[in-house]
Formats: sequence, C-alpha cells, structure tokens
Amino acid sequence: MCSINQFRRIGKIGEGTYGVVFKAVDVESGKMVALKRIRLENESEGVPSTAIREISLLKDLKHPSIIQLYDVIIADASLYMVFELLSMDLKKLLDKAKEVFTPKLVKSYMFQMLDAISFCHLNRILHRDLKPQNLLVDEYGHIKLADFGLARTFNIPMRAYTHEVVTLWYRAPEILLGTKLYATSVDLWSLGCIFAEMILQKPLFAGDSEIDQLYKIFQMMGTPNEMIWPGVSQLPDFGLKFPNWKPQPLPTLILSYQDKDFLDLFKQIMVLDPYKRISAKNAMQHIYFRNIEPVSHVSLPLDLI
Repeated sequence: MCSINQFRRIGKIGEGTYGVVFKAVDVESGKMVALKRIRLENESEGVPSTAIREISLLKDLKHPSIIQLYDVIIADASLYMVFELLSMDLKKLLDKAKEVFTPKLVKSYMFQMLDAISFCHLNRILHRDLKPQNLLVDEYGHIKLADFGLARTFNIPMRAYTHEVVTLWYRAPEILLGTKLYATSVDLWSLGCIFAEMILQKPLFAGDSEIDQLYKIFQMMGTPNEMIWPGVSQLPDFGLKFPNWKPQPLPTLILSYQDKDFLDLFKQIMVLDPYKRISAKNAMQHIYFRNIEPVSHVSLPLDLI
C-alpha cells in the first residue's frame, strides 16, 4: 500500500462530478501517474458506489487496452485511485488534432477498443459508458478504456438493469426505448458511434434529449418495426405514433471512405435490433482488420500533453 505523501502533484488534468484527476509523480520511483481524488466528507454514505464498482472491477481486469489501476489510498478525508498516466483522452484529440486520424490509426484504435471490450464481455462485464472522453490515448498509438464507474458484471440469464446509462450521443436504441434487459450489444453500439466520429470528425447522432436522440437515429437508420426488430413495439418507450422514416444513405464521408471493408463492419455494428448486432469478438475477425498495422507514433498536440 502506497502513502499519499509519496506522490507530488504536477497539475490538474480533469474534473467532474466524481472528483478531480491530477497528474502526479511517484517521488520514490519517478513514475508519472494519474491521481483520481474523491472527497468523502460530503458523501453521506461513505465511498460512492461508482468508485467501489470501478475499484472492484479494475483490480482484476488486466489487459493492455484497459487502464491500469495501481493502488487505492484513503487519506485526508479523500479516496485516491492511482492510475497509469496517458497523454489525453480521445475527445481532446478529436477536438484539437483531427489531421492525425488516418485510416491506419482509425483501424488500429478500433481494433484495440474491440479487443478491450471483448475482454470485458468475456469476463461478464458491461462498460455501459463508452464515449471519447473515457478512452485515453498516448503518443505511441495506444488507446485504453477508462472510467468503469458505470460498469457492472452480468450473468446469464440477464436481469433488469437501469436505462440511465451511457452518455446520450452513444446510447443504444434499445436503452433509449426503455428496455430493462440489455446485454453486451449496448457497448458495441457505442463503439460504432465512436468509429463513425473518428471519420466524420463530429458525433454521428448528436441529440439534445432522449426523444431527439431516438429521432436522429431513426431518421438515418429508419424507424424500426416488428419485421426488422421483433419485439420492438413491446418496449416501454416505443410509440406507435413515431414518424415512419425510411432508411437514408449514410453520411458521404462514411460512404466514400477509402477502405470499403470498413463500411461492411460499420453496418454490422450499427444494427437497430440488438440481437442481430455483431459481437466484439466476431468484429475482430472481420476482413477490415486483415491488414492491420501497428501505429508506433501519433503527433499529439503538445499544449495538451
């Protein structure tokens, strides 16, 4: 067990409802780390459930494309989680360095993300909050899943789960329609949205409410019915008065993307019916990845590192 005194903070690199993340150095080893601090004095029930969940999952989840949790420290009425440090998140890279997203890098990132989420699913873990802000990157071409605060284990048969998960723009249609029984395919939908965003340089479906998000999906993919998605009309928030949109052509940048195998994989991921959506394991076997090459260097914006 480390002592909090062995870490010297260098600067703040993130902040949210969960707490604050600092860039820090282990003064004994010289190793750079990310230090996530969660204040406990304002928590009436002690350590937040999201932190407990993240700690319990990450201590056993060892994979090269999943953020590594080194240690957990309680000091100064705070809980500190000591993580490996990566340069920035995918959202910052999309905002500040669009030119780095070559077809080679997109393919490499997508394979690493599928590999990580396939490993999670193999270990019966749903991430449930995949979005660019929760994917960390470095200058060596690595991308890693982070923030498992909304993740949870699952068993077969699946039991009912809350539908208040996944940031709106990356939320699967079955969750938007109120299902309480969802599975690994919700993570695949989120990855498909991120896949498209790396190519389009903007979110694929940027709704401003749950119904607006649904309508943006249906306007492009078509309004589902019992023929294409058996059981959809029985979901709690499905409305028989939904506009009956027909499927539209995908955005031009996606249709004209130079790697045509990408389009086939993308269509297999972005299927409205969750039971027909390709699994992460099968997606990794897709022909799109047959000539994948590792990316050893990514030119990150120096002002953000």
